[in-house]
Amino acid sequence: MASILARMPSPPLMMINGRKPIFGTPQKFPIPTAKERVNRFGVIAKATGESSESSIVKSIQDVWDKSEDRLALIGLGFASVVGFWAAINIVTAIDKLPIVPNLLELIGLLFASWFTYRYLLFKPDRQELSQKVSKSISDILGQ
Repeated sequence: MASILARMPSPPLMMINGRKPIFGTPQKFPIPTAKERVNRFGVIAKATGESSESSIVKSIQDVWDKSEDRLALIGLGFASVVGFWAAINIVTAIDKLPIVPNLLELIGLLFASWFTYRYLLFKPDRQELSQKVSKSISDILGQ
């Protein structure tokens, strides 16, 4: 970071009636020498186990292998791509309308405020939210 700042041009000095600069004199930042760089250490993080990408690919392969009606899966994939494209275009069209984006932003802020007040401010409400999320996840996964 210091070497980046040292290579940046200094800001222009503003003079008042030709007398003294407003910003003061430019400072020079020291660039670390090779010996100082050797004394520094770095941290390398390595992930262990399966990555989420490989588990998603595995689950898709499992669905493909177990399916008897692959044509329906291809149609479902195509329909999801078309639906995603349509949703993006609808949002873009709504965003171009004069007052609707501001109204939707206001509704979003009001809902976020209500959600924070209802579920996040007090401990019993946070526990209730946690239980609802856990129940919804178990319902979706069929457990």
